[in-house]
Amino acid sequence: MSDTRTDADPSLHARRRARELTEAADGRVADVLVVGLGATGAGVALDAAARGLDVVAVDAHDLAFGTSRWSSKLIHGGLRYLASAQFDVAHESAVERGVLMTRTAPHLVAAQPFVLPLTPLVSRSQASLAWAGFRAGDMLRLAARTPRQILPVPRRLSATEARHLAPSVRTAGLRGGLLSWDGRVTDDARLVTALARTAAAHGARVLTRVRALELTGTGARIRDELTGEEGEIRARAVINASGVWAGDLVEGIRIRPSRGTHLVLRSERLGALPAGLHIPIPGETNRFVLVLPQGDGRVYVGLTDEPVEGDIPDVPEVPETDIGFLLDVLGSVLDTPVARGEVVGAFAGLRPLLDTSGHDGRDSASARTSDISRRHAVLTSPDGVTTIVGGKLTTYRRMAQDAVDAATAARGISAAPSPTAALPLVGAAAPARLRSLPAPPRLVRRYGTEAAAVHALAAGDLALAEPVLPGHPVTRAELLWAVRHEGALDESDLLDRRTRIGLVPEDRAEALGVAREVLERAAAVRP
Repeated sequence: MSDTRTDADPSLHARRRARELTEAADGRVADVLVVGLGATGAGVALDAAARGLDVVAVDAHDLAFGTSRWSSKLIHGGLRYLASAQFDVAHESAVERGVLMTRTAPHLVAAQPFVLPLTPLVSRSQASLAWAGFRAGDMLRLAARTPRQILPVPRRLSATEARHLAPSVRTAGLRGGLLSWDGRVTDDARLVTALARTAAAHGARVLTRVRALELTGTGARIRDELTGEEGEIRARAVINASGVWAGDLVEGIRIRPSRGTHLVLRSERLGALPAGLHIPIPGETNRFVLVLPQGDGRVYVGLTDEPVEGDIPDVPEVPETDIGFLLDVLGSVLDTPVARGEVVGAFAGLRPLLDTSGHDGRDSASARTSDISRRHAVLTSPDGVTTIVGGKLTTYRRMAQDAVDAATAARGISAAPSPTAALPLVGAAAPARLRSLPAPPRLVRRYGTEAAAVHALAAGDLALAEPVLPGHPVTRAELLWAVRHEGALDESDLLDRRTRIGLVPEDRAEALGVAREVLERAAAVRP
């Protein structure tokens, strides 16, 4: 084990990046090099650093640049995997959901209610099947030992109750609804940021805008994307956590990406939504389109599951076919269907599904991507690079643990057992403490115990208390905090990942000037 660092400082910023990049490339040998800073990569960095290992983690872009910021923001309990008899995956999902909700990130992950409206399009047999599924999901909760006060029991709703929780749903023929609960993260990109900062507090060097040009079992040739300078980072173990791009860095890794698309609507279009919606997809037995109120004036509607061929783009484009499909399913339950012009934004993420054709007795090349297993896989290349692929946002922690276990065993590195199942992320605290913080609840849901500091930043400067744009809750203080403490380096980091203002192009354009002003202010006054 190398000489480890215990900075106990979670703040990421430009000066720290510059200093630690110089250290990482000065010829020393780290214990672990991690490539990729999505949820899995940031989780790997935290897992390894928390075991006392010397860690360097790099990403060619930013924290949560890829798939991790394009999810439905749900922390799934594994219900859909029961339908395909993937009982181990379902149980693992339920356990990891409980870990996030009760121990590691209760400030970011909370219960989300969903209503499945029983419209004339939902037959009684379909309703019975869905109800059996929700009850089975509650048994998963019980098996995972997640308290019922954290995730309430599902129940049947009368037509009046269903209309109250889903006021935009067509009332004609509505015979009631089914209420279920799952986990939901306030913001998936914020979860990744919390992971990366917690890793930094345990001594990991977290380096964005550092591209791995070539990987070997003993390190990587890298390029600083800000300066163009190239160098080398040496390490005893190398873990490839680059998601859908994993095959670009390690030969023999075959990824079959699946595109998941969401629409963004203004909240007023669907009215008050005390709960999300499950809308059955016609012709499918266990797939739904979800309506997900965000609490920031927006609603997401998603998602698709479509195979993607060819080169992997940095930011996937959303095809009109996906938009039309989601609008059609949404319109099947509304009094007034949503028009194409009312879609103010859309985003798509690519799931890094492992192509197992020829390896498991099935031809995944001919299977629907929705049918490909969400199990993760840890693979070791002939030259010793460990690659982690597959899985999902909910199980990032277990994926990270398995990857570090495999890499340290393969390279003969002594490491303590993973402590991350009981390791709170930056901002985490018991619910009672979170409720007592002197800060608005919206900030507490995003920053946890740091909400008071963010709030004080705004209270001390009226200009910083101003919203970034009218009608959106994010303040200028939150942008400044992101630059000083969360590693934001440019406007895109601020608008597209530390906040989600950029999901609506019109809002992004309006906020761009403010983001530039905040960056200039941060550069003039160092933290």
